Amino acid sequence: MADEAIQGIKTVLHPVADVAAAKKLYAALFGIEPQTDSEYYVGFDVAGQHIGLVPAGAQDGQVAYWQVADLEAKLAEVTAAGAKLTSPAKEVGGGRRVATVTDPDGNVIGLLQDS
Repeated sequence: MADEAIQGIKTVLHPVADVAAAKKLYAALFGIEPQTDSEYYVGFDVAGQHIGLVPAGAQDGQVAYWQVADLEAKLAEVTAAGAKLTSPAKEVGGGRRVATVTDPDGNVIGLLQDS
């Protein structure tokens, strides 16, 4: 049975070497300007997905974030099932909280909750 607390992958973050240059490329790709635009984060809302650009080094590789209803509860559940907490829950603005865990094979799993 599917967990109703999981709402799907709605956010994918890409680390980029040059945020300004990447913003131009992704704006051309999507055919829209970003909805969030700063030197440390650029975000596009495209077809029900949020695509974010973050400075390289802010994260290791591309991370897909699963939208959840209760971040703390889901973190407790997945760590009890064997995931390792790699980035604890933190507020990133606008009522959005994120965290990451790794599975036993080292794959990064992002979790995101909007208030």
